[in-house]
Amino acid sequence: MAKWLFNVNHSSAQFNVRHMMVSWVHGMFTNFTGTLNFDPQDVIASRVEVEIDAASIYTGVEKRDNHLKSPDFLEAERYPKIFFKSTGVEVAGLDHAWVYGDLTIRGITRPVRLDVRWTGPAHFDDEGQIYTSFGFRAETQIKREDFGMVFNIEMEHGGFMVGKHVYLILNAEVDLAAE
Repeated sequence: MAKWLFNVNHSSAQFNVRHMMVSWVHGMFTNFTGTLNFDPQDVIASRVEVEIDAASIYTGVEKRDNHLKSPDFLEAERYPKIFFKSTGVEVAGLDHAWVYGDLTIRGITRPVRLDVRWTGPAHFDDEGQIYTSFGFRAETQIKREDFGMVFNIEMEHGGFMVGKHVYLILNAEVDLAAE
């Protein structure tokens, strides 16, 4: 089965979470890598691994980023990496699959299911070097408290400062690895 490498210049690892129950905070991780074993003729045999640098979290607000790196949330100094490793794939359509795997945040591993769609292949000739690429979009929702991120402030009107559900989105362009 072909091995593909994440092209981090054309990929993103993002998250969304509610703030004060009225708005959304959007963020991303700026440093991550991934590998994928994938054959569109044998999707069920696919395997993927992703490693994210927890300290690379970026929301555009330095104070908030530092708080997210702290022991209240990611505890990035003690747990510098976030990992995902697939454990199985279920085909859901021509370009659609459910990818099951283990997500590790703060040293806590929980099973998750990613809703994955893909496009491709695309071929690109760069001065005689032919590149073959696929694009993937994976989404899931986690409960941050399941990963030990329990910090919160109760609001006067009955809600919470930080939503308990985090929506994760991975957009990945993968390039065929050199043999």
